[in-house]
Amino acid sequence: MPKTIQLAHSPDADDIFMYYAIKFGWVDTKDYEFENVGLDIETLNIEALKGTYDVSAISFGMYPLIKDDYALLRTAVSFGEGYGPKLIRRKDKKLKRNFKVALSGKYTTNAMLFRLYYPEARPIYMDFLEIEDAVVNGEVDAGVLIHESILDFDDSLEVEKEIWDIWVELAGEGLPLPLGGMAIRRSLPLNRAIDIENILIDGVKVANEKKEELCTKLENDNLVRISDKMLIKYLDMYASDESVELSELQLKALDKLYQIGFEHNMWDTPIKTLDYLIPKEYKTLRNS
Repeated sequence: MPKTIQLAHSPDADDIFMYYAIKFGWVDTKDYEFENVGLDIETLNIEALKGTYDVSAISFGMYPLIKDDYALLRTAVSFGEGYGPKLIRRKDKKLKRNFKVALSGKYTTNAMLFRLYYPEARPIYMDFLEIEDAVVNGEVDAGVLIHESILDFDDSLEVEKEIWDIWVELAGEGLPLPLGGMAIRRSLPLNRAIDIENILIDGVKVANEKKEELCTKLENDNLVRISDKMLIKYLDMYASDESVELSELQLKALDKLYQIGFEHNMWDTPIKTLDYLIPKEYKTLRNS
C-alpha cells in the first residue's frame, strides 16, 4: 500500500519545474505516492503555520515561526544571485516616506526585507499576480514583483529598488539572496523524512538533466504561465543546479538572514540552519 504524502508547492514556474519530474514518473518514489497541491506562496506560508501539509514550499523568511513543527529540506531551494524581487512604481510617481505598497504576503522573505528597509511604508497584501495592475492603476504607490513578473512588466513602470540591493546592504557582499525552500513536518518518522528528501533531491536533479524535455511538456500541457525563451531564462535563475541541494554558501546566507531577523526582534531565538535540517547520518547509524 503506497504511503500518500501531500506535497504543496506554488504555481510559479520554478516550483512546478522542480516537482513535475516526480509527477511525470521520471523518479523512483519507492512506496510513496505524492499528492501535489498548488497554492500561492503566501497561502502556503499561512498553511505551514497551521501545520496543514506534510511537505510544503515556504518562504525562508518565515521558517523561524514554524521551526518546532517543520524541518528544513536541503532541496528545491530558490536563491537570487544579483537579482530577485523588484520594487516597482509608475515612472511619473515620486514615492513619499509613507508610500502605500503592494506586497505578495506578510510572511514572504521579500516582505521581511522590504519592511526592514522601508519601516514607514504602508503595506497591503494581495495575490502577486494582481500587484502589477494595482501599481499601473494607482491603487497603490508601488509594489514588489516576484516570480515571473520580474522579467516583463508594463512600460509605464520602472524599478525603484531591487530587493537584491536591500539584501546586500543588510547582509554584506558575497552571499546569495535566500528566497524560498521546502519544509517537512516533524511528526513524520525520521527514516521516512530522509526517504522523502532523497526522492525530492532526485526529482530536482532529473528536472535539470531533462530541462528541455520537461519545459516542452510543461508548455504543451499548459502548466506554466510563461514559455519559450522566457521560461528557460527564469528557470536558469531559480531552478538550476544550485537548487538541487543547499551549498555551504547558501547555508551561510540563510544563517545571515536569520541573524538579521533575530537582531530586529522578528523572532526570539537565534537560529543556525544546520540545526534544523534532517540529520542524514541517522539512517547510517540505524543500519550499522
